[in-house]
Amino acid sequence: MSNQWVFKHIDNSALIVFRIFFGLLCFLESVGAIFTGWVKRTLIDPQFTFSFIGFEWLQPLPGNGMYVYYLIMGIFGLFVMLGYKYRFSMITFTLMWSATYFMQKASYNNHYYLLMLLSGIMVFQPANTYFSLDAKHHPKITQNSMPQWCKWVFVLQLLIVYTYASVAKIYPDWLDTTVIELLMRGKSHYLLIGDLLQQKWLHYCLAYGGILFDGLVIPLLLYKPTRKFAFIVSIFFHLFNSIVFQVGIFPFLALAFSLFFFQPKTIQKLFLKKKRFYNQNEVIIPKFKKPFIVLFSVYFAIQVVLPLRHHFIKDDVLWTEEGHRLSWRMMLRSKSGITTYTVVDNSTNKKTQINLDFYLTRKQKRNATSKPDVMWQFSQYLKQRYKDQGQDVSVYINSKLSVNGKPYKTFINPDIDIANVPWQTFKHSEWILDSKQD
Repeated sequence: MSNQWVFKHIDNSALIVFRIFFGLLCFLESVGAIFTGWVKRTLIDPQFTFSFIGFEWLQPLPGNGMYVYYLIMGIFGLFVMLGYKYRFSMITFTLMWSATYFMQKASYNNHYYLLMLLSGIMVFQPANTYFSLDAKHHPKITQNSMPQWCKWVFVLQLLIVYTYASVAKIYPDWLDTTVIELLMRGKSHYLLIGDLLQQKWLHYCLAYGGILFDGLVIPLLLYKPTRKFAFIVSIFFHLFNSIVFQVGIFPFLALAFSLFFFQPKTIQKLFLKKKRFYNQNEVIIPKFKKPFIVLFSVYFAIQVVLPLRHHFIKDDVLWTEEGHRLSWRMMLRSKSGITTYTVVDNSTNKKTQINLDFYLTRKQKRNATSKPDVMWQFSQYLKQRYKDQGQDVSVYINSKLSVNGKPYKTFINPDIDIANVPWQTFKHSEWILDSKQD
């Protein structure tokens, strides 16, 4: 890639306005998690949290500490919006958000993962060089331009997200609307639109419209003749998702990205009327160009490769979940499990069937009956809990699973002590039975 292209300067209006929206949304996401009860349900009420494997050392603060944590995180979001001590505020928010992301996965959401990635990207952006408290206090940093890469890292990241989301939907249960029907069935109680959401014609519109939107929205936004049309469709698409699926700030964050596709003069007329337009097209190559290009090349290589890993793992990812996370596989399946955990005392052979209600919240139970990594972690937790009481135990799981409303099949090998097998990060766990069993 040519240095002339990467470091060519363009008007920075889109980035400045995006910083304001991004910081505001980070604030609303953080504070909203407190007032909606998400922090309480996810990080305070549970006896323990299912962290990402390898991040068990990340644990919620005791007592009501997570309320303070999220409030502080929200304040840093406001600082980002205002452009106050921007770099420090953005780094701190990124670290705090990443910690809470890896701390728990009972409420796993692709949008939380995306916000973590975007926050990391924003750390490197010169987003405080105009209309910020930093620029007001230190006028020397004021600029009307930014390197061209500042725009295209966002475009490329979005292209990866939407493309994988589109391709993942091209499978039988999505194409025949089975998945959409199951998702909409739980929305039948919605005021005014509940009955509409149960209509078969709408299910087909949503299924195929979702594939087309995800696959085409970025190219259509990049192409000037179709830009306004794509933006109008985006507004409808994301507002629909916000109302029906209640996915927090993501629909509004996705709309904010549209700033990078419109002409700077259009953005200035709407948001920055006093800003001077930049059109000099300078090329300013920084001293750190080589490590910078290497860093982003490696980052995007990982972003392209990581969602493909499930193709190299045995069996169907819809069944095993192996390679599902971090792969932009959004709202693709509905799963239900019937699962019992049995603890066996290795010295007396006494068997104890575990009452999940005693250990887990409602959402954690759904994960512990359908997701193998959570099952493995809960088995480790039970083993350690009994070990602390002086007992050496084995943990066996009897589980049946239904994917997308299909008949239940035996999911986990009931003869294997799950508490005493290692977790396979990039390989298939053989104690997960074949999805094609009779």
